[in-house]
Amino acid sequence: MIDFTTFARGAALSLVLAASPLAAQEELRMGTASLGGAFYPVGQAAANLVNKYAEGYTMVPVVTAGGTENPRLIGNGEVDFAIGNANTSFFAHEGQAPYADPIAIASIGTLHNSVLHIVTLAGSDIMSIADLKGKRVAVGPAGGGTLNLLGDVMALSGVSFGDITPSFVSYSDGFSQLSDGAVDVAVALSGYPAGAVIQTSTTADIAFVDIGSEGLAEIVKEHPYYSIVEVPADAYSTDASLTLLGTKNILITQADADEEKVYQVTKAIYDHLEEFAAENANALQIVPEDAYGIAVPLHPGAKRYFDER
Repeated sequence: MIDFTTFARGAALSLVLAASPLAAQEELRMGTASLGGAFYPVGQAAANLVNKYAEGYTMVPVVTAGGTENPRLIGNGEVDFAIGNANTSFFAHEGQAPYADPIAIASIGTLHNSVLHIVTLAGSDIMSIADLKGKRVAVGPAGGGTLNLLGDVMALSGVSFGDITPSFVSYSDGFSQLSDGAVDVAVALSGYPAGAVIQTSTTADIAFVDIGSEGLAEIVKEHPYYSIVEVPADAYSTDASLTLLGTKNILITQADADEEKVYQVTKAIYDHLEEFAAENANALQIVPEDAYGIAVPLHPGAKRYFDER
């Protein structure tokens, strides 16, 4: 025999739970990169802001192969938002190599700069990009944004991936291999200071492989989505500041993502940049107005937010 009193109470409780904010939370996935670089902690800090301020949404950072893979993950729906390199995100939107077809992505806003760390051990005979020929190089994960920049840099000196022995591993593993002598050079496209580089510098003396001022000027002229970034000496306890090749990072999402959802996520992040920077110093580099200059079109939800600022 059915106890209708108990049934009614249970039904009422179910309605209350269904209507509660906790039950209404939609979990969003933020694509980042491999551990040891800057994308994951930046994504984690951004996700924390969404969790705190975007009513109706939660967000979790997801480890991925990085900037080159992330537009593909957005396109196939494996992640809802992602951090991308400005250059590879533009290639994805336009359907240029390494992407076979255009991917329907839109931008949210700008983040920090990533710089190309090309690092060897102090005392090595590797002093220039040309010296990479015949060397073992940890190039970052397959699908990561490092490969595009590194390929463009090596091409200036007549070096190709066929001239090196690449190791496709995470930044953490690559710099561990450098410390252990398993590779001659480790590379990371990351904000600074990069955790993997710091980790190695605490156990060994490191040296940065020089691209050269002429090489930097040439590559930025040929590829205007790259930039020259001054990294202060205290970032890696070097004798002087470092002049490295960089690219702006951006937040991306699906072009047809719900406008209100994107608006809420954008507002949660860019309304609280001081809190963002308190958790991750890379956020100090964010200039909100730079969102209007991204080559990948702004999502309508993000544009609505920045128009209101």
